[in-house]
Amino acid sequence: MFDIFKRKEDKAPQDVKSLRDALLRMVKEQLQKSEGGEGRHIKGIHLFISADAAEKHLYEAAVYLEEKDKFKDEIQRIADDFALDLPENWVMEISFNEEIPPEAIKADALNAAIFIRTKDHNIQRSASAYIRILNGEAEKNEYEINSSDGKINIGRESKAQVNDGFFRLNQIAFPGDSKNESNKFISRQHAHIEWSNEDGCFMLYADEGGIPPGNKIKIKSIDNENLIKLHSTHIGHKLNEGDQVILGESAVVEFSYHPSAG
Repeated sequence: MFDIFKRKEDKAPQDVKSLRDALLRMVKEQLQKSEGGEGRHIKGIHLFISADAAEKHLYEAAVYLEEKDKFKDEIQRIADDFALDLPENWVMEISFNEEIPPEAIKADALNAAIFIRTKDHNIQRSASAYIRILNGEAEKNEYEINSSDGKINIGRESKAQVNDGFFRLNQIAFPGDSKNESNKFISRQHAHIEWSNEDGCFMLYADEGGIPPGNKIKIKSIDNENLIKLHSTHIGHKLNEGDQVILGESAVVEFSYHPSAG
C-alpha cells in the first residue's frame, strides 16, 4: 500500500490521486525527520499551497478541502503504520495562496510547503487589529494594536497606582475625570490584550479589577447569541471579528481586524 513512499517523483503530478500521494509522501518524509521520527512532541502540521488558478482545484481535491479532517485522517494512518506516535490532539492546518513563511520546507515539483510545529519550533505570525470605543470615553476613539506590542493594558487612567503601590500604564485608557458615567465603572486594572503566536490570534484577559465580584467583563460575539463572561485572570477569550466587550456597567469596545470607514 505504501509503495508510493519508496520513490520520488521528478515531475509534478497531473491528477488528483497522484498529487495526493505526493503530498502525503512529503508529509511522511518530514515527519520521520522531525524529532528523529518520534512524533509525540509534534503539536501541528501546517500545509501551505500556492497553486495558480489552473491547478488550485487539483490541490483542493487532493487535500479533501470540502471534507473536514479527511486529509488529517490519511496522515494519521501513515503515522500509525510507521509508528510515528503522533499525540491525540495534534492539529492539521491547510492554507491556500498565503505567502509561504521562510520556516516552511518547500516540496520538490509541488506548489506546496510544510511546517511541523512543536513546542519549541513555531512560525512567527503577525497581525494588526483595531479597538473601537462604542460607549464610554477613552483617550482615543480607535486604537490600533499589533502582535508585536506585547501586553496591552485596558483600564481607568493612563497611569494608575494599583494595590501594590506600583503604577500601571494603560495603553487603552478611560480618563477618570470624564463626565461619561460609563468610565466610573472601569477599574484601574480592568483587562489586557495579548497576541497568541501559537493560536495566531489576539486574546482578551481579565485583570484583578475585571473579575467578580469587581467590575465584570462580558463579550458578545457575532456568531454566538450567549454572553461570554470572564471569571478568571488565567483563562482568556479569543477575540474574533466584531466582538463587543462590555467593561464594567456600560462601557463598550469593539474588536476588528479592519479600521473604521471614517
